[in-house]
Amino acid sequence: MQRARRRHWLLCSCLAILSAALLASSDAGAQQRRQRATPVPVPVPAPQGAVRPAPAKPPDPADPAALPRETVQADVSTRRVAVTSTFSGTEIVVFGAIDNSRQASPEAGLYDVVVVVVGTPTRLEARKKNRVLGVWLNTDSLSFESVPNYYSIVSTRPLDEVASEEVLKSMEIGFDYVPMVLAKGAETRGAAEIKAFRDAIVRLKRKDKLYSQDEYGVAFIGRSLFRATVDVPANVVVGPFDTRVFLFRNRELIHQYRARLDLEREGIEDALHAFAFRYPLSYGIITVLLAVASGLLASAVFRKGAH
Repeated sequence: MQRARRRHWLLCSCLAILSAALLASSDAGAQQRRQRATPVPVPVPAPQGAVRPAPAKPPDPADPAALPRETVQADVSTRRVAVTSTFSGTEIVVFGAIDNSRQASPEAGLYDVVVVVVGTPTRLEARKKNRVLGVWLNTDSLSFESVPNYYSIVSTRPLDEVASEEVLKSMEIGFDYVPMVLAKGAETRGAAEIKAFRDAIVRLKRKDKLYSQDEYGVAFIGRSLFRATVDVPANVVVGPFDTRVFLFRNRELIHQYRARLDLEREGIEDALHAFAFRYPLSYGIITVLLAVASGLLASAVFRKGAH
């Protein structure tokens, strides 16, 4: 009985060993077949005379074209100016910075900055006077639908050194390119006549200090920081002001920025202005009565003083 059990155990052990060997042999055969089925890449030689492309190089930080483009950011010292009965003008400070500046010091002169402040546009009629029989009379006129009441230019250098004439004209920078819109029907006038009237308007506005230019008014106070001062006279028209800051490098416009400034009436000035436009007839009558009363009062005072 024990002998039969031993034979049975030996037979089972042999069968188990044979099954494991067959399984290992089948796995090895399958792996060899997979290896034979996988193609081995063979390098293809380049045609004779062909030039292989050079590997791409990373951008050189020293190359100006690889550096980030410069931009300008700016603002004004105040966004709102109160105009009262004692308003005698104000001073506006425009300051800003150049992002990604490449100049080593404020004196490097790599960049040019131009600040243009444009006031509220108004309708204007320009008249030309001539001497007729010894008397000066208006002999010609030209109407403009829109003319800036205020126009100021502040720059690091003279404009002809900052940019070309084409760029200045396209950006409306300079007294020759003040944005003046002719009234309907005035476009038929000759170019020489229109230019003569435009020049006359600029000349009179400059005389009244409403148009101004400072060729060295923008100063750099750091590698990227700059500031400029703009004077606004008391006779300016109240309303929104458009502030434009232009950044130039090598006579090329690379960026610009815009900011808004508002001149608003306050106090008695605002109340009188609103009353005059809402009730013009009443305002006129009251003005005449006040003038008559002031005249009578002054006459009575002087008559009493004479006695």
